[in-house]
Amino acid sequence: MGAEKTQWLTAGGDGRTRCWWCGEDPLYVAYHDTEWGRPVHDDTRLFEKICLEGFQSGLSWLTILRKRENFRRAFDHFDIERVASYSSADIERLVGDAGIVRHRGKITSVVNNAQRCLELSADKGSFAQFVWSFAPVDIEGDRSRPPGIPSQTPSSVRLSKELKKRGWSFMGPTTIYAFMQSVGMVNDHLDGCFVRNVSEA
Repeated sequence: MGAEKTQWLTAGGDGRTRCWWCGEDPLYVAYHDTEWGRPVHDDTRLFEKICLEGFQSGLSWLTILRKRENFRRAFDHFDIERVASYSSADIERLVGDAGIVRHRGKITSVVNNAQRCLELSADKGSFAQFVWSFAPVDIEGDRSRPPGIPSQTPSSVRLSKELKKRGWSFMGPTTIYAFMQSVGMVNDHLDGCFVRNVSEA
């Protein structure tokens, strides 16, 4: 049985009600069900997510998701110290890698941001400790339907400004809010989505 869309929720063939955006693509459904919005506190995973959100700008997330294993291979599984040490030859290698998004500015940004991440961790104890200090206490928007979910919030603006001040690039407030959603700093599964219901049970 195919998915049946009811307003902003989708009832899938497995009987589970989900946010409409994951559609029926198995990869996207699995991402929605098991990863998006689940809290992440590991520095490497957080760094990977924030880098991929930067690559996603101007593209669909599904495009990035389908290339994620290629990104992991190309960027040494987003090992922060390794990426921070990349040379100009590494950047040229990445620009020539057809398995990822070959945007020179975004690739160079990842290397820069890895270097800034090491500095930040030395200053704040860990990347996770720093970013989670920006998690909002109160919900910023109406989670009953997509129009109530903002593309950026005061919290994402503050985190974006702080990262930019520390020399990070491709870190606009919309990109940062997408990052906050994906790593569970906010729970933007819609009311009625089984994942939101499970996480709030």
